[in-house]
Amino acid sequence: MLWTALVLGLAGSFHCIGMCGPIAFVLPVDRSSKSKVFFQTFLYNFGRLISYSLIGLLFGFIGKGLYLAGFQQRLSVLMGVIMIATIVIPISIFNKYNFSKPLYKIIAQVKIKLGFYLNKKSNKALFLIGFFNGFLPCGLVYMALIGSISTGNAIQGSLYMAVFGLGTIPMMSAAVFIGNFVSFSLRTKIQKAIPIFVVIIGLLFILRGLGLGIPYISPSDVKLQISNNPTGCVTVENDDY
Repeated sequence: MLWTALVLGLAGSFHCIGMCGPIAFVLPVDRSSKSKVFFQTFLYNFGRLISYSLIGLLFGFIGKGLYLAGFQQRLSVLMGVIMIATIVIPISIFNKYNFSKPLYKIIAQVKIKLGFYLNKKSNKALFLIGFFNGFLPCGLVYMALIGSISTGNAIQGSLYMAVFGLGTIPMMSAAVFIGNFVSFSLRTKIQKAIPIFVVIIGLLFILRGLGLGIPYISPSDVKLQISNNPTGCVTVENDDY
């Protein structure tokens, strides 16, 4: 299901232009030559990939704990339902309970670090701007994290987030090179379409967890157990014994 991470990244990158674009527009890159701009843009994006991968590692580990607790392949169904619920349930309900409040202090520190390094002109600064950028709150990142949990594996969770980050690179790089090149009306249309992509991906996660025997989309329960079991072993119960 890694391709779903790429789809989220590619589709969500238009959303990223609106959310993180202002950071990309003011990156302290050395524009004296195209090679320097290219290299420093790479450092910025590499920093984002590192932070996404670290977060994915953590959430993949959480998914592994849920898997070992007995959720098994149904974990994919649960994550798919949560993904769809975040789109269907009005945002006002989430704002009412303010789930992100415990993270405010951390987010504030991340913003302080970003502000500090945005005033520095060095390769190290570009990398760290990208690194801290990856920790900023973002709805699309949250969706990708749900996907990383569903992998039920720390390494696969990290890889899922890395692929998501790769999907955002083309648009974010373009923002560095040529600035705000996407019109407001186009961004609005694309942002309206993003929830549809999220629901579709949520449905795919549910289908995967149901183990309907559909190749690549909903493999059988046994195949799911093999793919999610790091030892590659499967225990098959037989009532005849």
